[in-house]
Amino acid sequence: MSEIKVSETFCSIQGESSYAGRVCFFVRLSGCNLKCGYCDTEHDDGEGRSIDELVAESRESEGRLVEITGGEPLLQEEFGVLATRLRDETAKTILVETNGTCNISVIPDGVIAIMDVKTPSSGAEGSFDMGNIDRLRADDELKFVVSDRNDYDWARNFTEENDLIEKCSVVHFSPVYGSMDAGDLAKWIIEDGLHVKLQVQLHKILGVK
Repeated sequence: MSEIKVSETFCSIQGESSYAGRVCFFVRLSGCNLKCGYCDTEHDDGEGRSIDELVAESRESEGRLVEITGGEPLLQEEFGVLATRLRDETAKTILVETNGTCNISVIPDGVIAIMDVKTPSSGAEGSFDMGNIDRLRADDELKFVVSDRNDYDWARNFTEENDLIEKCSVVHFSPVYGSMDAGDLAKWIIEDGLHVKLQVQLHKILGVK
């Protein structure tokens, strides 16, 4: 019986993608290879959970979305098995949130990647696997978490230099909750006429997990 290390499962409002605002069942896998300065997730060793059990729990959950998150889900060898079975056996839209350091070609077709590109303030600048730009599929999404003007300028330049707008579904610029004013970020985007989407962490604003 296949197992995978899981920190927790829960149902909430999806808050950080084009699917924000929709009811979503989250499967949070344990372990991460980064320590971002603004991270709001505790990283533990997790517990071994049966993939059969996770698929059944996801199938029976409320809403039509399931998101595999972390930590960094792609670090676990059984990730592909879990993602494929969720896609094939739940009749729901499957999302994967990944930090951009791992090769996203392990994400099965039909499973949507929500991939970070780490900005300088994260402390993980340069961790992004540049090969992932060419691995993007039409429905995949990119996200830059911005804490100040330097992050914004860096993210804008990275987006333009790598023609990201044309290579994925949408590029999100998200202010660090509690330290970056979303209004300031909106003004910079407007001033530059940048074809990205301003994203706020909706679940935090609503006070849900």
